[in-house]
Parts: sequence; C-alpha cells; structure tokens
Amino acid sequence: GSWAGAMGHTQWMPEVWLNMGVDFDGDGRVSPFGAPDDSFAGTARYLVERGKWRRGEAWGYEVTLDPRFDFGLADGKTQRPIAEWLKQGVRRANGQAFPRPTDLARLSIPAGAKGPAFALLPNFWAVKSYNPSYKYALAICHLSDKIRGGGALLKAWPTDERLLSLAETQELQERLTALGFDTGGTDGRFGEKTQYAIQSWQKSVGMAPADGYPSDIVLSRLRGG
Repeated sequence: GSWAGAMGHTQWMPEVWLNMGVDFDGDGRVSPFGAPDDSFAGTARYLVERGKWRRGEAWGYEVTLDPRFDFGLADGKTQRPIAEWLKQGVRRANGQAFPRPTDLARLSIPAGAKGPAFALLPNFWAVKSYNPSYKYALAICHLSDKIRGGGALLKAWPTDERLLSLAETQELQERLTALGFDTGGTDGRFGEKTQYAIQSWQKSVGMAPADGYPSDIVLSRLRGG
C-alpha cells in the first residue's frame, strides 16, 4: 500500500474511490485493483465531474510568441480569448490555425522564454485537478497527443541555462526577499510566487526577457556576478 493512503491503479484516496468509483465491469463492486476497467472508468468520471472536462476540445497547443511579447502575461493565470492572443503575435507552433478562436486560453512558459510555450485551455486544468503538479499535467496532456499520433514538441527545452538545486533556489528566494520581492517563503521550491518575484526583479533591473525562469544566470546576477 501507499504510505500516504493512496491506493489502486490510479492512486486515489479511499474517499475518491467511494465517491468517484465506477463498477465498469459489472461484477458488483468497485475495485481499484486487478483488471483496470473500474480504475479507468472512475478516472474518466473524475475528469468529467470534478475537473469539468469538455468533450471534443483540446487541452491546449504549443505556441510561438512574438519576440516583443510581454512575457509577464505568460503567467498561467492571465486568461483571454485566443483571438486576443492572436493580436499579440501568438501563433500555433505547427503553423496551423486555432480551430476555436473564441476559446479562453492562458499562456505558460515552463522553461522560460527560451523553451516551449503553451496556450492552455480548460481541459488542461481538468487534468490538473487530478494532480496539482503543473509538470504532471503537461506530461499527461503531451502523452495523450502522442498516443493519438502526435510528435515531439517543436521547441526543445533550453540547455544553456541550468536549473537550480533546492539549496540554490532557496538562496535565490532569500536574495529576492531581501530586496523586497515576495517569493511566498524560502523553502527552496519554485512556485508561482517565486516566478512572479523573479519577473518583477528582472523588470526592475532591465533584464530581458522578464520570464521568471529560475536559472543559474538569474542567481549569478542576484549574487552580483
């Protein structure tokens, strides 16, 4: 069993099995173990009922951003119709048109301005309701595309900037906090508040692009290097 209490194929807590479980194979009980039928059916129910999954809609798209784009808007929170993002130079990375320009989307750059960018639609947040980790949700959504025959992301993760260790991230947070930028704590874990703090600091010192990415370059600059 799981040390945290989660159980079964999809690692749910007992409360979720009791309320979201489905007897898909018709054997008279909801089973999180053995044949995966009940687990898959329960997971689908969860995404629809708790995540508000929208049938027939995409989870999001890989996009490209205009070099002059305000990367502070790619915060995963600012929501606008795709038609509005188009006016700001946002395009699908594969060159195809957005099928539904009226859809509301939020932009995200998980690896900073040098990495891939995404326009995230409501179905992405449905997946995120299942597991609050942004990276988990993105991996699941990308895998779903590949299962349907899609290829790799068109823009690779950057290699010229190194992600920080936990201790280095904590130092970064401490330095930003000392300068008056709220990181939401100094626990060494990178989250939304730390990203916003980095972006605010980058703008204050004229560091472009202000993308909030916690790289070794940012830490070196904070150290005065």
